[in-house]
Amino acid sequence: MNMQTLPVVALTLGDPAGIGAELIARLLAKPEATAVANIVLIGDRWLWKDGQRIAGVPVATEEVSTLAEVRGRASTARPAFLAVQSVDPALVQRGQAAAPGGRAVLQVLDQCMDATLAGEVDAICFAPLNKQAMKMGGMQHEDELHHFATHLGVTGYFCEFNTLGELWTSRISSHVPLKDVAGYLSVERIEQAAELIYRSLLANGVSQPKVAIAAFNPHGGDGGSCGREEVEIIQPAVQRLQARSWPTEAPFHGPFPADTIFLKAQAGDYQAIVTMYHDQGQIAIKLMGFSRGVTVQGGLPIPITTPAHGTAYDIAGQGRASVEATWQAFQIASRMGAVRLRAAAITT
Repeated sequence: MNMQTLPVVALTLGDPAGIGAELIARLLAKPEATAVANIVLIGDRWLWKDGQRIAGVPVATEEVSTLAEVRGRASTARPAFLAVQSVDPALVQRGQAAAPGGRAVLQVLDQCMDATLAGEVDAICFAPLNKQAMKMGGMQHEDELHHFATHLGVTGYFCEFNTLGELWTSRISSHVPLKDVAGYLSVERIEQAAELIYRSLLANGVSQPKVAIAAFNPHGGDGGSCGREEVEIIQPAVQRLQARSWPTEAPFHGPFPADTIFLKAQAGDYQAIVTMYHDQGQIAIKLMGFSRGVTVQGGLPIPITTPAHGTAYDIAGQGRASVEATWQAFQIASRMGAVRLRAAAITT
């Protein structure tokens, strides 16, 4: 891609008490980062300086006064930097969740989303945040994905995707008690989740996505003797998916028992797995590659990604945080942002 076709990707520094700023410094120290995106970093000046100091990597940036300036820059060889004042450093204690940090995260993310809707930014990649701090700081939702959906006016189905390399996963229920999971299962939700991850893989450049649907009960329900959800809900959903017309051949299969489904993906048979609840997929993904996992916010009108790990308060400020998951999240945001940018060019 040349300069004119590079997607504008907004980066944020995440929770100021965590490892976000040092991760972004390491990310932007990679010379290949500016080759795939026109990068704009949004954050507090003091926090950005602190992140570079902790990481031990000074990063040259080009300051801008508005996000609207970024797309028309003469050169994208340096990341753009938009300085904001979202949190007083005196109110931040490293390694501690607190309301000022949570408010700062919400302020910057909302600014990025507004810029994306205005056509100034094509994708967002945010450094790790802390849900408790965000709730203390005023977030009214169970997690950031629901905050994003409300802010963006989403009325359709949305869910988190967790990715590891070429494997993507989604889930029918997320941050709910395990005792309530069965009540979330429905033919419609499974169908929506499967279609969403399939189309998101297409948007990420996968030409022939294959999606496996997980069972809910042990042994896939053993024909109904160990639970009826497979017979009454999951298999009918798969059949409805298979009966529809898709851009690629036979993309949906299952249900497969949860204790073997990831072996099929590891063998390369599937690029995506739809799981029925949070830990059914998260345990496998994190065992397969915790330091490389990425969360993609699925079902939103704009691409938003983040490393799948948290703020790592226990090592914040020590310069030990691995940048690999952040690098993977940034690359996905860049690819999806490029697709969005090309689609916008076609329609204008």
